[in-house]
Amino acid sequence: MPDAPRAPSPVPPLGRPLARAPWAVDPTASRGRLHPEPGGDPRSPWQRDRDRIIHTGAFRRLQYKTQVFVFHEGDYFRTRLTHSIEVAQIARAIARRLGLDEDLAEALALAHDLGHPPFGHAGEEALDSQMRPYGGFDHNAQSLKVVTQLEARYAAFDGLNLTWETLEGLAKHNGPIRRPSPYIAEYDRLHPLELTSHASAEAQVAALADDIAYNNHDLDDGVRARVFTLEEAATLPLIGDAYEEARAAHADITRDRLVTETVRRVINRMVQDVVEETSRRIAVLAPRSADDIRAAPEPVVGFSAPMQAMNQAVREFLFGRMYRHWRVNRAMQKSKRVAQLLFQLLHGGPQMLPDDWRARAGEPGSPECARLVCDYIAGMTDRYALEEHRRLTDPNIPG
Repeated sequence: MPDAPRAPSPVPPLGRPLARAPWAVDPTASRGRLHPEPGGDPRSPWQRDRDRIIHTGAFRRLQYKTQVFVFHEGDYFRTRLTHSIEVAQIARAIARRLGLDEDLAEALALAHDLGHPPFGHAGEEALDSQMRPYGGFDHNAQSLKVVTQLEARYAAFDGLNLTWETLEGLAKHNGPIRRPSPYIAEYDRLHPLELTSHASAEAQVAALADDIAYNNHDLDDGVRARVFTLEEAATLPLIGDAYEEARAAHADITRDRLVTETVRRVINRMVQDVVEETSRRIAVLAPRSADDIRAAPEPVVGFSAPMQAMNQAVREFLFGRMYRHWRVNRAMQKSKRVAQLLFQLLHGGPQMLPDDWRARAGEPGSPECARLVCDYIAGMTDRYALEEHRRLTDPNIPG
């Protein structure tokens, strides 16, 4: 007697897409842009958003904004630009397998770090400490500000005039916002983004892709920077399994290739886990639209509990062995001082700002001046911030 036919699996084999899911964001039903624009463009709304993001000055400057190591420590290490490209690749892969809109996921992945200041988290901590009397500094809010105000490329409006769906995902890809930062609250009054709900599944995919890329490229960079060995990282279950698989598959593999093969396997395993766990959650929720995803009590995109635990173990390892390594500590302290001193000098003396910035700075020491100086510094690359610091502090260097 022949076997009964099997029900189709909700998770397609690697590389094979599902048909568009009912809960994917529909490009034909976008909520539009703050400033209406003429139609007729053959690209989807999210493809247009992606293209606008790629052509910004903020996106180009990511090439010289670092993740952990300052730009001059080596050409091999990741920058914010290479990180964003890696996040976009992972986000597209996950979105494709879940039947989501790949273009929206990609646009969000490419835009998510536009608001990062120079020197990575050290620069963010420095600006946050200086901006505390004025509402603080948050790179997610700054990313929204970049695409809605600071990029001045179009005659008809400030910013990029991205779609509602891209702005919503950029603002709350990490979850609902109960206490918005000053700029997000200000923008939401102008163009409501439904801050207390979840973002689309595509935005949630971009957020998980960021976690996957971040941990794995820091493992790669950490080994190559010799702040820890691959064998030390392989004491962790997730890394160890991939490491042993790579060695078993290639007995005479070289050291560099072993690192790459291990990291590649870890990424694949994490992507597979996200696809399977998300498919399980969607089967339970049974959403019929993208709005059902937004209204869900919990995120629908995520790791399984075992993978979340393994991912947390990797984070803790990286925190202790890399982010708090003495070399990184030294670089962070120097970088924070540079960013803090730049802010203090320019906030107290906006007459030292370039002409186009000085004209909008307001009174020295004022809140308006603080916000403008913060925007000025946040847009700097590592290299430009160091050069500006030298110009403002070294009498032997002309301004």
